[in-house]
Amino acid sequence: MDCVFLVSCGKNKKESSARAKDLYVSSRFRIARKLIESIGFPWFILSAKHGLLPPDKVIEPYDQTLKGKPVSEHKAWAEKVTKQMDSLLPPAEAIVILAGKDYYECLMPYLKGRFANVTIPMEELGEYKHSDWLKSANVKDIMPR
Repeated sequence: MDCVFLVSCGKNKKESSARAKDLYVSSRFRIARKLIESIGFPWFILSAKHGLLPPDKVIEPYDQTLKGKPVSEHKAWAEKVTKQMDSLLPPAEAIVILAGKDYYECLMPYLKGRFANVTIPMEELGEYKHSDWLKSANVKDIMPR
């Protein structure tokens, strides 16, 4: 099955510009990246500031989050991201989201309309448990269901 992965950005970043996949340095992000890269599917980063980022896009560090923002800002961000997805995401049957609810909730109508299979493996976990879950996860745990 053709699949695309989405990973949310992280608060911890390098102090200078870098490829997006190298800018985010939190353990949660690094573990998710390693799992996805081990299977070779395309993946993208959901960034509070930039929207949808290809992993190799060079960006500057920033301090911005969706957490605690009003629903109107989440919706505006999601509208921007869906336009980016239309032009950046490859055709696929499935999408797997390794992100917190703030980063996918407003995207769900679009994702469910575009992909036959939308999988959110960490959906039932509290956000503070994502890192622990990822540490013990394997490729099978993150594949579409």
